[in-house]
Formats: sequence, C-alpha cells, structure tokens
Amino acid sequence: MNDGAPLLTPLVLSERRGPVALLTLNSPPLNILTTPLLRELRDRVVEITNDPHVRALVITGAGDRAFSGGANVREMLPMSRAEATHHSAMGQGIYDLIEQAPIPVIAAVRGFCIGGGCEMVQACDFIFASEDAQFGQPEINIGVIPGWGGSRRLPRIIGPVRARRWIMTGDRVTAAQALQDGFLDQIVPGSDLVARAVEFGTALASKSADALAAAKYLVNHSVDADRAKGLEYERTMWGALFETAGQKEGMGAFLEKRPTAFPAERTVSGGDHPFPWHRSKESRRRRRPKHVPLRPVPSRHGRPRGRSERRRTKK
Repeated sequence: MNDGAPLLTPLVLSERRGPVALLTLNSPPLNILTTPLLRELRDRVVEITNDPHVRALVITGAGDRAFSGGANVREMLPMSRAEATHHSAMGQGIYDLIEQAPIPVIAAVRGFCIGGGCEMVQACDFIFASEDAQFGQPEINIGVIPGWGGSRRLPRIIGPVRARRWIMTGDRVTAAQALQDGFLDQIVPGSDLVARAVEFGTALASKSADALAAAKYLVNHSVDADRAKGLEYERTMWGALFETAGQKEGMGAFLEKRPTAFPAERTVSGGDHPFPWHRSKESRRRRRPKHVPLRPVPSRHGRPRGRSERRRTKK
C-alpha cells in the first residue's frame, strides 16, 4: 500500500526474455554511473547470477543517446585520495561480478559508451553495437586514468598498441573503428540491437551451462593470469592522482565547460605517490654507487694503498 510517498523509478530495469535476463541502465539521456545506480546494478547482477534459471545476461542503456556517458565527475571531483581509491574498488568490484558471472554476458551498445561505461562493456563477454555507437576512455582529458578495470581489460581485448592510443589520447572511437580494432563482436542496426543480443544469448543458453561457465573462466584466466595484481595497482594509481593539481583542474574544467589548463610540469618528487617516474631526492644525487669499489691508487712501493693510507699521505 502506498502511503503517499512518491514511487522511485528503478535506476536499473530488470526483465526476463525466456532464459535471458535483460538489465537496462535507466538514467537517460546519458545513463551516468552514479553511486546509487552502480549499487542497483550490483544487486541486480547478484540476483541474476544466483538464479539457476537464467542462462545468459544482456546489459543495455535506456534511450537512444547513450549506453552510458561514464562516471559522475561532479561526485568524484572533491574526493580525497582514500575516497577515490574506495570508489575505484567499488567500481572494480561490480565489474568483477559481471566478468566472473557463471553465465555469458552480452553488452548491447547504442550511442555514447565512454569512461566507466566503456569499462563496463569490457567486463562483458560479447559486445554488440549500433552503427552510431562511440567508445572511448577520456579520463586522461580530466587528469586521471581508467579506474574501473580499463587499464587492465582494454589491452587484453585489443592489444597494448591500440589500448595505448585509446587511453593516452582520450579520443572517441567509432563503431567501425572499434570493430576493426577487435573491440566489438558485431555491428547491427540500432532498431534490432537488443533483439539481436537477446537472440544470441538464447542461442548460448541452449548449450551446457556448466561447460559455458568453465569455458568463460578458463579463457579469462588464460589471457590475464595477473588480473588481480593489475587491478590493485590501477586502484593505487587512481587514488594517487586525486592528490595532483591535474585532477583538480581537469575535472573542474569539465564541470565548468571550459578549456583545461593543466600544470606545465609533472610530479617528480615529494609525497608518497606511487608514480613509476617518481624519484626520491636521494636517487637524484649524483653519487658513486656504494657497491662500485674505488680504483686502487699505487703507492710509492708499487702496491695499492688503502683509504687510511691515502688520507695519511695527503696530510
């Protein structure tokens, strides 16, 4: 019975189409991945994977404009390093549920699929897209990096050369280019997108569920045995970037809709940032390494002198 309180619209819609479950990110027009939406997604994925009657899962976005425009920058801008690291762990954990689900997961993408949205589909087993779909990891443009698994999964899917271009330029990638890069499985007409994805899921559901789960597990682990270690380092780096001026400027400029003015110099020392280019003050001093012995200096008697003898000679 409704006591007069407004009914909340689910941020993730769930329905069944035979043996296939369909989840729809329901925050149009861009389906931004706010924390409440992510939590609903987590709950729905757990429910589905615990239902033995569900044999495949399709994930899509509401509306025609976007699968997802990515994470909520306004939510992230004021985060501390610890809060950002926790936020990364939350997103990674939810996407791990998708990747590790014992059923095939198919992403059906229409429109924008960038940032955290692009990372979500990377956790899926198959990606179907409409002709107007656009992909990308634009985090570099706001002073950070992919923080929900993209730095690990994208190179696994399309190789390090292409992944480097996607992540380090932040450019958007058309569906045609994504297919050429090996990111997509199929490009289908937008009007048929979800139906085709569900049809594919139904075909997979006709196979042995246990064999499919085993095949999925083995393929994922054969190509990325160190996934957990890589994701841990991604979280560390993501959090550390929230203590840089570049993150504050990048996200601030994005929200204020103005050009960015990143610092002209990169961080080279100070603090405890785990940046791979970080050098301590000690390492910057030009000193002879302790393990390299001093060249012996001949004495007047033709044999090498030790340090104490050289000091006495100088006096």
